[in-house]
Amino acid sequence: MKKEVIQLPSGKKIYFASDFHLGVPDHEASLAREKRIIRWLDHVKDDAHSIYLLGDIFDFWFEYKQAIPKGFVRLLGKLAELRDTGMPIYFFTGNHDMWMFDYFPKELGIPIYREPIELVIENHKLMIGHGDGLGPGDTSYKILKKFFNSSLCQWLFARLHPNLGIGIAKIWSRSSRITNMKKEEKFKGEENEYLLTYCRELEKNNHHDFYVFGHRHLPLDLEVGSNSRYVNLGEWVNFNTYGVYDGTSIKLETFNG
Repeated sequence: MKKEVIQLPSGKKIYFASDFHLGVPDHEASLAREKRIIRWLDHVKDDAHSIYLLGDIFDFWFEYKQAIPKGFVRLLGKLAELRDTGMPIYFFTGNHDMWMFDYFPKELGIPIYREPIELVIENHKLMIGHGDGLGPGDTSYKILKKFFNSSLCQWLFARLHPNLGIGIAKIWSRSSRITNMKKEEKFKGEENEYLLTYCRELEKNNHHDFYVFGHRHLPLDLEVGSNSRYVNLGEWVNFNTYGVYDGTSIKLETFNG
C-alpha cells in the first residue's frame, strides 16, 4: 500500500469529499450540483492544506485518445484554478469513473490513485480510498471490476465512437443506485456494513486512527476499535456531506451554501 507523509501547518485542514456523481439524473440537476460543489470549493480553499476527492466524482468518465466526456467545465476550471495556486488535490477513481487515465495529471496536475493509500499526518495514520470492492461479499462486482480494469475491456470500449460509448453509459446510469436512491438510505446495523467489517479486520494487524471512504452513499462515523474510527463521506445528490481533518480528528460536515 502506498504511503504518504504530510506535515500539516497550524490552522490548516485537509478536506475529503466523494460521490458527486456529476451527470445524473439529468443535465439540470447535475449542473445545479456542480455549481454547489464550486461554492463548496470556494468555501474551503482559504484554510485547506489539501483536498482529496475519493471517487465517483463523475457518474461516468472515459478518456478517449483525443476526447473526454462533454460538460463539467466549471468543476474542471475550478480545480485548475486551485492547482495553479499550489494547492495539492488528489483524485481517487471510483467504480463509476475508473476509466481515468492521463488527462487529470497532464492537464490539471492532479495525480490519480486507483487503490487506497495510507496517510501519515504527525501522530495519526489514515487509510483513504473510494471503498468499492473492499470487504466481504459482492463477488460478482469484484469479478466485473477486474474485467472493467483490464486493458482488453478498455481497448474494446475505446473502439466505440464517443457518441455511442457515452450514450450507452448514460443509459446504464439511469439504472444506477445513486440515480434511483431515496434520501432515506438506511443504516442496517454494523454487521451489514461491509466497509466497517473490512476496517475491523484490517485493524487487527495494522492500526489506523481513521478509515475514510466513499461509495456507501450514507454519511457514517462508526467505531472500529477503541482508538479507531470509520468515516464514510456520504454523497452530494442528497446529503452534501464531506470530511474535515484538523490535525486532531475527522468530522463530517454538511455544506448548505
